[in-house]
Order: sequence, then structure tokens, then C-alpha cells
Amino acid sequence: MLGNLDLLATQKAMFSIHSTDFWVCFCRHSRPNQFYLELKDNTLQRYYTVVGSSFGVSILLMGFITAIGFATFGSASSGLILNNYSSADTWIFASRIAVAVSLVFSYPLAFQGCRDGIIDLLKIPMDKRDDKLSNMTTILILSVLTLFAATLNDVSMVLALGGATLGNALTYVYPYLMYKATVSKFSLKGESTGLTIAAISAILGIVMGGIGAKMAISK
Repeated sequence: MLGNLDLLATQKAMFSIHSTDFWVCFCRHSRPNQFYLELKDNTLQRYYTVVGSSFGVSILLMGFITAIGFATFGSASSGLILNNYSSADTWIFASRIAVAVSLVFSYPLAFQGCRDGIIDLLKIPMDKRDDKLSNMTTILILSVLTLFAATLNDVSMVLALGGATLGNALTYVYPYLMYKATVSKFSLKGESTGLTIAAISAILGIVMGGIGAKMAISK
């Protein structure tokens, strides 16, 4: 019985990890045009090289860190693996500082995409998007996020819930909706098989998202 419980806990932990991975990957794709435009000698081949090497190094590094942490603590792994280590550990203290620095300097990139996305959803005309609007939107969003940050104390729940909902929606549901809208708008022929596969993928995404959200809330 204990073995079954450990296996279930391990499966839940790995599901949360993968859901979070999807969320982080796809929510960081809000600035690709900006990165391309700012790239020196910005040809597509150079852009592919930058993206491929960056993601390759990130995958190897994150995979190594995840494997070491999970191999050490197993199903007892915290959503933030550093919380499993002693606060008196010098190297872990340095790691916490490094994480804080990373969050501080990478946050503006993710936040800018979030802010611009909200403005796009509100369908505000380009001629009205001045500095005043950007500043007011920034203050409002930061106030809401800061309130949540001060209220919530379990980062694993936030990551798991975000991965299960936003991650699955961005990975499975939205691509199908965009694909379907494109086929309909341009009256494309011979796309029925692709639409069927995309629809099945979207349904699976919704199911996985529901399971992940339930697990995150019940935890």
C-alpha cells in the first residue's frame, strides 16, 4: 500500500513539473519579434542558432537540476526545490540569491509581454497607447500581482495551477482555435485531417488541464 502511495505521489509531482514546464516555455514566447529585431545581423539562420542553442542549454541545465533534486527528495520534493535544503547550507543560500537576481532581471521581460497582451485584448487603438496608458496599466497590474504575492505562500500551487490552466491552454487549445479560424477565414481545402488531430489535441489539453487544476487546488 505504501509503495502505491509513493508511486501516486511521484506521478503527481512529475505531472506538476511537466505542466509548469509547458507554462513557463509558452508564457516566455511573448517577445520573439523584439529579440529578432535586436539581434545583430538578424538573419533567420542566426536567429535559429540563438534560439536553438539557448533552449538546448536551458533544457540540459533544467533537466539536470530537476533530476538531481527529485533523485534526492523523491515524492517529498517541494514545488521550490531549494525549500527542501537546510537554511544553513552556504551553497543553497547562494542559490537562493542567484534565483532572486534571476527573477528581478527577467521579470520585466515577462511583465512587458503580459501588459502588452492585456492592452491588445482590450483592443485599445494604437494612437491611444501613450506613456500614460502604459504607466497606468503597469501600476494596476503590479498592484494586483503584489497583492496575490503577499497573500499566497505556496509557490508550488501557483506554478501547478498556472501550468495546468494557462500552460495547457497555450499548448493545446489556442493553437487549435487559431488553426480553425485560419482555415475558415481563408477557406482552405484539405485541412479536415489536420483539424481533427488538432481538435483531439485540444480536448486532451482540456482534460489534462482539468486534472492538473484539481490536483493543484486539492493539494
